[in-house]
Amino acid sequence: MYKPLLIEIGVEELPAIPFLKELPNIKRKWSKILEDYSLLCEFDFYYTPRRMVLWHREFPVKQPDSIQELYGAPLDIAFKDKKATNAALSFAKKCGVDIDKLGKSQKNGKEVLYFKKEIEGKSSSELLQDMIKAFLTSLNFGKSMRWGKLEESFIRPIRWVGIMLADEVQKFELYGVVSGNFSYPHRSIGYDPFYYDFAGSFFCKLDKNGVILYQNERRERILEQFKKIEDKNSITIEKDRELLDEIVAITEYPTALLGSFDKEFLRLPNEVIITSMKEHQRYFPVFTKDKLSNHFVVVSNAITDDYSLIIKGNEKVLRARLSDAIFFYDNDLKKGLDYSGLKDIVYMQGLGSIYDKELREKEIALYLCELYGLKEKELISRAVMLSKADLLSEMVYEFTELQGIMGYYYAKAMGEDIRVCRAIKEQYLPTGENSPLPSSVFSSIVALSNKLDTILALFEIGKIPTGNKDPFGLRRAANGIIKIVLEYNFYFDIDRVFDDLCKNYKQIDTKKVKEFFIERLYQFFDVNPSVIKAVLQSGKKDIVTIAKKIEALNDIVSSSSFKEIFTTFKRVSNIVKDIDIDSDLRVDLLLFEKDEEKELYRAYKDIKDKEFNDYETRLRELFSLKPYIDNFFDNVMVNVEDKKIKTNRKNLICSIYKSFKEIADIKEITL
Repeated sequence: MYKPLLIEIGVEELPAIPFLKELPNIKRKWSKILEDYSLLCEFDFYYTPRRMVLWHREFPVKQPDSIQELYGAPLDIAFKDKKATNAALSFAKKCGVDIDKLGKSQKNGKEVLYFKKEIEGKSSSELLQDMIKAFLTSLNFGKSMRWGKLEESFIRPIRWVGIMLADEVQKFELYGVVSGNFSYPHRSIGYDPFYYDFAGSFFCKLDKNGVILYQNERRERILEQFKKIEDKNSITIEKDRELLDEIVAITEYPTALLGSFDKEFLRLPNEVIITSMKEHQRYFPVFTKDKLSNHFVVVSNAITDDYSLIIKGNEKVLRARLSDAIFFYDNDLKKGLDYSGLKDIVYMQGLGSIYDKELREKEIALYLCELYGLKEKELISRAVMLSKADLLSEMVYEFTELQGIMGYYYAKAMGEDIRVCRAIKEQYLPTGENSPLPSSVFSSIVALSNKLDTILALFEIGKIPTGNKDPFGLRRAANGIIKIVLEYNFYFDIDRVFDDLCKNYKQIDTKKVKEFFIERLYQFFDVNPSVIKAVLQSGKKDIVTIAKKIEALNDIVSSSSFKEIFTTFKRVSNIVKDIDIDSDLRVDLLLFEKDEEKELYRAYKDIKDKEFNDYETRLRELFSLKPYIDNFFDNVMVNVEDKKIKTNRKNLICSIYKSFKEIADIKEITL
């Protein structure tokens, strides 16, 4: 039998960011609890800033009955001289019956005591309190808090709990609150609770009390209002997805409103205005013909007949922030960029100042210029030394997220070379999975220098990522290096580069740095890990070459026909496993006795003497030797008594293996 079940957890306003991080796990965690209690069913999850709702249209009113089978000691141990031993008595006690009620069964080839127990499922009402408490405890929002005299903690104080199974109120206490059949309206409507007499009626009453419970409905409402504002005013609203998610999470009845600010503020860099809007006030920027407009959109959570005061209030707040920003901006422009003050800012204990970091980055940049044959050494050095100078500016002190961006504008105002300006702006790129890359080779050298020093310097003081912990983003930095290197086709041999650079970091373990970087390759390329291992065993570790080899090999390995092909070449690798492939693998044609070995050699020689434009074509040609190798194995005995013939045949097979190994070690591939 099934009945509708409503569970509402009422809280003080949930902080959006921690809640949204946990949101993808919430339904999964409740499903797990339903499964653990044998009450698994379909349900929906809804939320507003003041409530989390679990809605089950058909919820089992009780657990299903089950059968428990219990096995005891072997009969020859359970009974001695036809009398029950302690083993039998203990088993009967465990089963809750007398000895004569026990049966016998076969287990592991022995006759043992046996009892089948029918267990009646418990009613859902008996279980809900424990289930909901387990659910709330399982939620991980980062920080939690306590309130009143409670020992339990949650992300915010729980103020009410509503639990209805059809028309039956489920009464029990959770977090110091007694559950009931009531909820609270939108704060603009009132502060007194409203009651409902059936689980389904909750939704109607909530809607009439100014709360849009369904998060998707709130999102659609906001987007529809955006469209109306855009059409009416001939503007475009920047619909930042993360900001929209946050607005949906902090409103119960969203209303989009258009505000404005003085045009004089538009002389500020766009990033300053947009950061003030989005990061500090949760406003959406507005554009007119691709240019930032002196308007913004705020999404209000209020319900009123007159929103003019709300618009004016938000305009006043933004005006104050932009006034501060323009004051900082003008002051910074007067001072210009000067990196000497960075000597007084500590980078990290054991690594000196920010100025020291810039000096290390400069050395790396000069090394890369030499490696890649770049002539703009002085300009690149200038870009590196100015890259962190805006940390001394008033604007970056107020808006730390604009570091580098403000340096771009200040360097530009000082008349610095545009390449220097852009490199300062792009020094941290890429910043994430979908982030753009530096726009030029020049900027890329500066970005690589920053990331390489960050990794090497932190490895030097032992700040090495472990498990899931990577507080300094070293894995992200390594991924960024790989992306830049591949984008610009830079030569970057992991062994050579780190052997050269680590000399300037006296306490560093070069081997660990290389291992860390190799590990990133396994995470970076979305392929069978054995393909990466096979390629890495082929020799030098230049990232661009590695990537090309991985792509070539993976395309072949992923094909449906490869499993059949691979069996042959696995046999090739097994035959030569004890041979030094760097030794003299001379093949003497005069020692061939069978047509099959002559044909194999001829086919292999044709491939070996060819020029190939890419690794995949070369690999496919080598794999095309399969029928010749199969004929060889079927008709030619390798381990013959004549040592010269035996060696000659092994050298032929080993030569084929060696040609593969120039691209990838086929023995490392697993399917």
